[in-house]
Amino acid sequence: MNLPRITLADVEAAIVRKRRNKLAIMFPEDGPFSRHLYPKHMEFFADGANKRERLFRAANRVGKSEAGAYEVSLHLTGQYPEWWTGKRFKRGVNVLVAGETGRLVRDSIQEKLLGPPSDIGTGMLPFDTIIERRSKSGIPDAIDIVQVRHISGGVSQLQFQSFDQGREAFQATARDVVWMDEEPPLAVYSEALTRTMTTQGIVITTFTPLKGMSDTVMFLEEKFRDGKISLVTATWDDAPHLTEKDKEDLLSAYPPHQRDARTKGIPALGSGAIYPVSETDFIVDPFQLPPYWRRCYGMDVGWNRTAAIFGAYDDDNDVLYLYGEHYRGQAEPSVHADAIKAKGIWMPGVIDPASRGRGQKDGEQLLDIYQQLGLRVSVAYNGVESGIYEVYQRLSTGRIKVFSTLQSWLQEYRVYRRDDNGKVVKSNDHLMDATRYLVVSGIDVSAHPPEYKDFVTGNRTGGHTIHYDPLASSYIKQDIGATSSHQSHYDPLSLNYIRGK
Repeated sequence: MNLPRITLADVEAAIVRKRRNKLAIMFPEDGPFSRHLYPKHMEFFADGANKRERLFRAANRVGKSEAGAYEVSLHLTGQYPEWWTGKRFKRGVNVLVAGETGRLVRDSIQEKLLGPPSDIGTGMLPFDTIIERRSKSGIPDAIDIVQVRHISGGVSQLQFQSFDQGREAFQATARDVVWMDEEPPLAVYSEALTRTMTTQGIVITTFTPLKGMSDTVMFLEEKFRDGKISLVTATWDDAPHLTEKDKEDLLSAYPPHQRDARTKGIPALGSGAIYPVSETDFIVDPFQLPPYWRRCYGMDVGWNRTAAIFGAYDDDNDVLYLYGEHYRGQAEPSVHADAIKAKGIWMPGVIDPASRGRGQKDGEQLLDIYQQLGLRVSVAYNGVESGIYEVYQRLSTGRIKVFSTLQSWLQEYRVYRRDDNGKVVKSNDHLMDATRYLVVSGIDVSAHPPEYKDFVTGNRTGGHTIHYDPLASSYIKQDIGATSSHQSHYDPLSLNYIRGK
C-alpha cells in the first residue's frame, strides 16, 4: 500500500489553515478544552434560543470575552456546530460590537475576532470568510467595518464602536446582533437594545463587574428578577484552564475590595461598603430548619418596594439564619400581607413605623392596616447607626448566616454603602433596613413554629414523650412507660433521634 508523501510544505500549510480557522477548533467534544468542562459557557449560549438579552457576568480570565467572540463569529458566518442549541440566523446579519474606548476595542475585541493587525484572519473569524475591511480614522490599526461571507451565500456586516463615542453613535442603524464587551453606560445599553427592536435581534453583554452595583448592573439584575433577560455568572471554579498557581498569582495582585468581582463575578463592594464582610463568610446552602429555632421577620414598607426578611434564631449558638425574603413593588398592602402570611400566619414581625419618609402618624396607620390584614407585626426600634453596628457585629463574628437563595438580599448587600460624606445611601436598601429591624427588635419577639409544640410534648398516640434536658443541652425522646434505658436523644445536626441505652 502506497501512502501519500507528506512534505514540510504540507505540514506548514496545515498549520496555517488551523491558525486561520480558530472557529472550527473551539469547544471540542473531547480534550482539556472540551465544551463539557465549561457548563456556564454552554448555558450562556443555549439561553439565546429564548432570551433576546443575555448577560455573562464573570470573573477575570474565565473566558467570557472568548464566549462573546465565538457566538458573534457563528452569527456572522452561519457556521454553527452540530451541538449548537442557541440562537441561529439563516442569513447574513448586521452586527455591532463595542467596548469602552476605541483603543481598547482595537486591542481586545478586534484582536479576538480578527487577530492582530499584522496577522488578520487568525482570530475567531475564519480567514476565508473575511471579504474586505475598512479602517477607522484617528486610531492606528483600528478597523471600522468588516464584510463577512455568510454560509447562505449572503454577506454579513461587522462594525466596531466604543462607549466613549456616546449614546448618539449607537442610534443610526438597525442591528441583528449587538455585543458589548465590558460594562456599558446605561444610556448606551438602552440605545443598543433599541437598535434590535425592529429586527427582533439579540443583545449580549460580557463583563467583570468592577464598577460595583452601578446603574447598569442594577438595571440588568432587575430585568433578570423579572424574567426578561438571561444572567449567567461564572467564577474561577468554572475555568478549568486556570491552575491553582494561576489563581494564587492573580489573587495576590488584586486589591481586597475587588477580589470578589475579579474571582467570582460578584459586583465589587468598593471602599464605602457599610458591611465590608466577604459573602463567603456568611452564605450557606439552604437546609431544613429545626423546629426549636424561633422565627420572626423584619419588614420595610413603601409603594416602590416593600420588603420582608425572614429569620430563624439558633438560641444555643446565638446565630440568626436569614432563610426567606419577600421583595415586591407597587402593590397594595393586602398583596404583601398574603405573601408574608404564606410563610406562617403565626409568625411575629417587626416593622418601621416611619417606613421610608412617612410621618409617625402615617406609619401607625399603615401598621394598623397590616395588623387588620392578619399580620402579627409590632413596631421596631429604628436607630440607624446603632442597628447597623449590631448587624455588622453579627456578620463579622459569624452570627448571621444567609441562605444562598436570597438573591434580592445579596444584591442589596452589595450596593449598601456610604457616600463621600459618610452618610448611608438611601436607595436599594429595603431588605437591609428590614434586616436591621429583625436583628435589633425581631429576635426579642420571635416565636417557635407550631410544630415545636408537638416536638416538645410528643405524640402520645405514638407512645412517646419529649422533654428538654438542660444538663445535656438536648431534647430527649422517651417511650411512654419505658425505663431510662430506652431513651433517644435528638441530634440537632442530623435532625434525627439517636436511640441509646
